[in-house]
Amino acid sequence: MNPPDRHFVTIMIHKDGALESRTLRLPLWLVRVAATTGAVLAVLLLLGLALYAPIVRTAARVPGMERDIARLSAENQQVKQLATELARVEQRYEQVRAMLGGNIVPPRPSNDGPLAVSYPVTARAPGQLGRYEQGPSVPRHWPLDELGVVTRGQVGPGGGDQHPGLDVAVPMGTPIRAAGGGTVAEAGDDPEYGRFVLINHPDGYQTMYGHASRLLVTPGEFVPAGAVIGLSGSTGRSTAPHLHFEIRRDGRVIDPRSIVAQEF
Repeated sequence: MNPPDRHFVTIMIHKDGALESRTLRLPLWLVRVAATTGAVLAVLLLLGLALYAPIVRTAARVPGMERDIARLSAENQQVKQLATELARVEQRYEQVRAMLGGNIVPPRPSNDGPLAVSYPVTARAPGQLGRYEQGPSVPRHWPLDELGVVTRGQVGPGGGDQHPGLDVAVPMGTPIRAAGGGTVAEAGDDPEYGRFVLINHPDGYQTMYGHASRLLVTPGEFVPAGAVIGLSGSTGRSTAPHLHFEIRRDGRVIDPRSIVAQEF
């Protein structure tokens, strides 16, 4: 018997139930080439899947990204329209404010320059008789050293938007003086009044000073009539520098001009 040829590979194929088997004899080099080719094709297939899968996922996200871009573009257009409308409203507001005298008082210089700005505080000359009472007293004095401009008076029930007290337009940083002697009941910040001071006086009187830029007193402190309790500003619900001056008696708001006179 001749030894088998080592340069060939014999493959036997037998079908179940058949009496004979088929023999397939292939050259060894052909089997090696087929195996190598199969391995290369398998590697290429795996690499293709690995590289193609991210592309497929990205392509699947494209429709959603296009919808998001369309939505953002629409929202951006709405924002532009709102900004245009806001600018138009602000322009109209400035026109109305100018018509009502809101710009009648120019602001004082800020402290942003190289030199600090010192705001004036009126003092009494030596030997001059004081116009303020000593100790607790009812509010009878004008709370400002400047004449100012009353831009809004007191409006009670039935007169439209209610407004207790007076709004007096004065430059930013004008000294605010106590209209009478009393004890500081409250001093702080309020969404409506901004920085404010509330003083208790005798006979059930209270005075309120609002929209200050700076407070110079603290709760519980006694302040005589005429003492500087703060500096005017535009804090809280305010559109321009001014002082909100309010007088109450037994919890009821009264018109400050009924008992207080400007003293100049």
